[in-house]
Formats: sequence, structure tokens, C-alpha cells
Amino acid sequence: MAVIEDRKANPPEKSYTTKLFTGGVEKIGGKIMEEAAETVEAAGEPGDEGKAHLIYEAGDLIYHLFVLLCHKEITLAEVEQELARRFGVSGIDEKASRKTDN
Repeated sequence: MAVIEDRKANPPEKSYTTKLFTGGVEKIGGKIMEEAAETVEAAGEPGDEGKAHLIYEAGDLIYHLFVLLCHKEITLAEVEQELARRFGVSGIDEKASRKTDN
């Protein structure tokens, strides 16, 4: 995350991360959706090769998510706080407590 934050503060010309930041939420979000699909696909592959592929794709997905968080000036500490807030709360109960647009 520190490297990504540095790329945002000091964008090198020939940096993939810089290109993502320049493309904004649309570009970064598109890559997250692409990588999420590839991660799920890899999860269905058997054996050690499937496991290695899943690890590879998960790395891509997490990297792009980190870029999006940094782009929106959200720290990992803020995400950790949100996860901590949910600890001990049933996912079903948490979802039911959300307001709906009905």
C-alpha cells in the first residue's frame, strides 16, 4: 500500500499504477471487475496448478482494490476498523439492519 500511495503522490510517467489513477474510478473499477471474475474462475481449477493460479489472480484483485482505496483516499486502517465493527455481528443481522429504498 505504501508503494501505491507513493505512486499517487509522485506519479512516474511509465507506471501502470499511474495510468490507473489517471483513469479514475471507471478504469480502476473495470480492472477490479475483470480481476474478480478471473479470481472466481481460478478458484474452480483443481490441484496445485489451480491453487497457484488462484493465488496469482487474488494478488491482482487485491492490488487493484488497493489502488481504488488509495484513489479514494481510504486507508487500510479504515477498512480494518469497519471489519472490527462487524466482528461478532451476524452477517445476516447486519444485512437486515441496513436501510432499504422500498
